[in-house]
Amino acid sequence: MTCGICGGPADSEAPIALCRAHLLDAYEWVVADVGVTDLLPSPCLACGSRLGVRYPSGWLCAVCEWRAGDLPDDLAEPPRVDVVYYLRFADRIKIGTTANPRQRLAQLKHDELLAFERGDRALEHRRHLQFADERHDATEWFRSSEALLAHVAIVRTDDPWNQYRLWVSQQIALRHA
Repeated sequence: MTCGICGGPADSEAPIALCRAHLLDAYEWVVADVGVTDLLPSPCLACGSRLGVRYPSGWLCAVCEWRAGDLPDDLAEPPRVDVVYYLRFADRIKIGTTANPRQRLAQLKHDELLAFERGDRALEHRRHLQFADERHDATEWFRSSEALLAHVAIVRTDDPWNQYRLWVSQQIALRHA
């Protein structure tokens, strides 16, 4: 088989009759339009992601589509992302909510952040009702039961902070849509 452009030998593995040089030309042409997913040279300044899409004109964050190197507008309010958090301290689990998890968790004594679940006080209230049988008095602390641990396993990700950063970046992307 010969290359349909130059008449040289076509690559036998290619889906169309093109030589290696013309396949590379076609690849570069496609990449200019759709980009190549790769690690960003440095974390995205808007959301902290390391995953990006490289175009001939530069990099975009693959999560929030912020142009790499562009500084976020310091005047803009940070996006509000409410979360229900699950903290373990000894044999108890706290179910609380916050829009600023770093600040809130820094105030609370705990052994481990188990999970974040996207939601506000209404979801927190539903979780308190759902696990009312395990509740310690009128606090936000609950006994570590099979039912509660099963729920945490459902909402848990490998890294709750990565999940939170994703939610924040999605809110940032919605602002720029």
